[in-house]
Amino acid sequence: MKYGAIAGLDKPVSRLVQGTVMLSPATQEQNWALFDAIFEAGCNTFDTAHVYGNGACERVLGGWIRSRNIREKVVILDKGAHHSEDRRRVTPFDITADIHDSLARLQTSYIDLYLLHRDDPNVPVGPIVEILNEHRAAGRIRAFGGSNWTVARVREANAYAEAHGLIPFAVSSPHFSLARQIDAPWDDCITITGDENAADRAWFAETKFPLFCWSALAGGWFSGRLTRANQAEHVDELYMRCYGCEENWQRLERAEAMGKRRGYSAAQIALAYVLNQPYEVFPLVAAYTPGEFQASTAALDIQLSPQEQYELEQGATS
Repeated sequence: MKYGAIAGLDKPVSRLVQGTVMLSPATQEQNWALFDAIFEAGCNTFDTAHVYGNGACERVLGGWIRSRNIREKVVILDKGAHHSEDRRRVTPFDITADIHDSLARLQTSYIDLYLLHRDDPNVPVGPIVEILNEHRAAGRIRAFGGSNWTVARVREANAYAEAHGLIPFAVSSPHFSLARQIDAPWDDCITITGDENAADRAWFAETKFPLFCWSALAGGWFSGRLTRANQAEHVDELYMRCYGCEENWQRLERAEAMGKRRGYSAAQIALAYVLNQPYEVFPLVAAYTPGEFQASTAALDIQLSPQEQYELEQGATS
């Protein structure tokens, strides 16, 4: 495992962040065994959210951490203030309520890295930055940032923090992958893939602002299950709606070809593409077995030259 550092945290952060969407009280014993193996493999950072499993994912994660007595050895990345079907919830009231809910579910007194799960561009950044600073000062969160916030809004929030002597956002968590996202999987999602988002990627490269990217493997596009020949069998899969275009077929096939040349799977090459970007990248992965997580760790050691990255994106140069 490799590790990075995040401003405001006194712990190393594993470069691969394990998700928790698979956690359930009904399968708690298996879940805990899975996370034991992932932790043993060097992953110390776990991604969860207030809305996952209606709170069940936080409860199972918190129970595992408490039962193993490893709270000071792990980094909890939690998300809150997700919109509901009734209203938009990026407000000081909802941020506060969700933080208190999450702390109770996780059975901890603090969250290492707290992200706002969504944004509401109609809400001024000032009260949002201020309430996050209040919770940080109270010790409930150690660092914070935005998930599915545009670069423009992150910059606006941090400009407000600087102007008012406050702590700024420490990280951002949009979608990023070798596959270009052609349709958002859920409402209010932000991606930095595609030519139209080149300026955003350039900002991450220039500032080295930490990027915790979700769906780094495009929701299964690079899993090995999908081919042009069997695509009709997968037509109802989420990744077909979000990534099913000719450009991504070609990127998948180039990742497969490069993997064969170098002795890796297409998924490992695609994850290496993300990790080899000139950004501070921490991909969020969702391994369902210890073997899946171990396979992902291999990507940490794959070095891709700029020419190889260009080949994956555009094809071989002449």
